[in-house]
Amino acid sequence: MTLSEKIRPQGPKRILALDGGGIRGIISLEILARIESLLLEKSGAKDDFVLADYFDFIAGTSTGAIIAAALSLGMKVPDIRQFYLESSSEMFEKASILRRFRYKYEDKKLSQKLREIFGADTTLGSDRLKTLLLLLMRNATTDSPWPISNNPFAKFNQRELPDCNLNIPLWQLVRASTAAPVFFPPEVVQVGEQEFIFVDGAATTYNNPAFQAFLMATIEPYQLNWPAGDDKILLVSIGTGTTPKADIALQAAEMNLIYISASLPMALIFAALNEQDFLCRVFGKCLVGDPLDQEIGDLIGKQGPVSPKLFTYLRYNVELSSRGLAALGLADIQPEQVQKLDSIEHTADLQRIGQAAARQKVKMQDFASFL
Repeated sequence: MTLSEKIRPQGPKRILALDGGGIRGIISLEILARIESLLLEKSGAKDDFVLADYFDFIAGTSTGAIIAAALSLGMKVPDIRQFYLESSSEMFEKASILRRFRYKYEDKKLSQKLREIFGADTTLGSDRLKTLLLLLMRNATTDSPWPISNNPFAKFNQRELPDCNLNIPLWQLVRASTAAPVFFPPEVVQVGEQEFIFVDGAATTYNNPAFQAFLMATIEPYQLNWPAGDDKILLVSIGTGTTPKADIALQAAEMNLIYISASLPMALIFAALNEQDFLCRVFGKCLVGDPLDQEIGDLIGKQGPVSPKLFTYLRYNVELSSRGLAALGLADIQPEQVQKLDSIEHTADLQRIGQAAARQKVKMQDFASFL
């Protein structure tokens, strides 16, 4: 199907949403590889089948934005995985000592890699994109989240506008979505005559972009107007691993400025990510997902404020704790070695985690109603 055909509101729609998480995106890729393999086998298609043939809309934040854009361009998951494995050390090139007061890693090689994989001249409005694509970032200039897509009906995507978003280079938007504060410098993007400074979409409430993608597909201002219903929309959400760090020995006196500045950003990101997942399970018919907490559980089969539910929801993620890794049969992996966003020395372990999660969690029956 062409992009224009996928945009039409007729027929069931399939949305894929990919969390941020740095090099832990390798976990997402192994889960995606399993999904791609199962769908290929079920469809009976030739080896040229890609996930862009199945999904109508792909959303991503940060590392999820890299994967989402690559998938939308029709890349196979194994090729994206190879890009991550071969380029991880270059993507995380340490900054000079003086620059480390501002950010940990340089962005020149990362930017060059993104130009190579997406094409320096490929814009957000390129007809090379085979699906709707949503990228999440934060516009520091306007102090606002920026959910930006190639939706031709969107207000700021009209070709007659001098600052039409569709004219922005795709690689630069992906780079903007990955500009994690402290880790990478911000990205300055020219939009018409105005320059904007962008940072990572994880610095918004959309590190998990799943619910935002559903809203973009269905609410009137975005002009897609896809009909809602658990038989009409499938929303597949894939995480990069959660990193709970309970500390029952924590003392109130330890919570000084240094402690708060170090722990608060990740605490807020995790809380927002969890809330997006929670909303999807409340308003969607959840078929797959680990328990969110001890009180509400996983919400599979549970009622909410709307009936019937607005979409079918699948959530694939892992807990990168001793307990979570043991549940995957990977008790030999040390949690602290795979929890960091820049754990590039442990990509092999991240692969093992993703593969184990994919085998254990991804089943063909999850997709049965949307084949």
